[in-house]
Amino acid sequence: MDHSLALPLLIGLVALALAFDFLNGLHDAANAIATVVATRLLSPVVAVLFAAGGNFLAYFFVGLHVAETVGRGIIDKDAVTPAVVFGALVGAMFWNVLTWLKGIPSSSSHALIGGLLGAGIAHGGFAVVESAGTLTTIAAIFISPLLGFAIAMLLMLVTSWLFRGSSPRRSNSAFKGLHLLSSAAYSISHGGNDAQKTMGIIAVLLYSTGHMRGGFHVPHWVVLSCYLAISLGTLSGGWKIIKTMGSKLTKLNHHSGFCASAAGSVVVFGASALGIPVSTTHAITGSIVGTGAARRSSAVRWSVASRVIVAWFITIPASAGVGALFYYLTRLF
Repeated sequence: MDHSLALPLLIGLVALALAFDFLNGLHDAANAIATVVATRLLSPVVAVLFAAGGNFLAYFFVGLHVAETVGRGIIDKDAVTPAVVFGALVGAMFWNVLTWLKGIPSSSSHALIGGLLGAGIAHGGFAVVESAGTLTTIAAIFISPLLGFAIAMLLMLVTSWLFRGSSPRRSNSAFKGLHLLSSAAYSISHGGNDAQKTMGIIAVLLYSTGHMRGGFHVPHWVVLSCYLAISLGTLSGGWKIIKTMGSKLTKLNHHSGFCASAAGSVVVFGASALGIPVSTTHAITGSIVGTGAARRSSAVRWSVASRVIVAWFITIPASAGVGALFYYLTRLF
């Protein structure tokens, strides 16, 4: 369905989407660099540059399955109007800013999904919801941190056994290199999954307003713009959340940092290959907690973890409510 829109308004909505992508990078910078900063493997400035570079490198390694899911797998693409896109973006940005100010590592991904669902349902009712894509995405809220937890714990146990005969100095040196590699992999996986969500939003906006030829697809300029925006956002940091992720959940060293980043990258790369807009925040948080639990249960600050989990549960309904509210506000004009 073609929902005509004046070109200046279309450009404004695309700019708003890229602003969300920038905020996503700012909000989620901690996902990729918390472990290397907490263990002092890299200085905060170098770590941010490192993560931003990894975010952009995803352009060369990751397909566009997630963008297609967000563009047409959550809300029926023919039911998406400019007002729905506006409500979705503002709902997601509101929640991101609120949790960023509070230092809570919530999910930018699920804030966007929540905003899209809220605005979409406000526009066309529950009939416009694509149940398969939506249920898969919601299921990932619970599955991704559990997978990260299990894989990180397994990696801790296996690597501890493999290095059991090594001297502390030798094993620490080896884990430094592995930690850097795993952090690079996680930065790439983070950019590859998160930037695509904004790509899907811009693509469906272009489709719904009749500015896309040849059927629904993600234009190349949209791909490059979104990777650049999220990389610039990551360059801007997100230090409050880095503190929560890197030191408040559990104490990290190069061994556990490697295991957490490696486990998180496995989860996120796997989700991207399946076209699932997974939460990189959930994946790395579950992985960090898994490394602590592998040592002993008391190594995890469960009170902090529980507050993070509460934020996960309310992210989609909260951002959906704001998304619906801003959709209705557009109807006043």
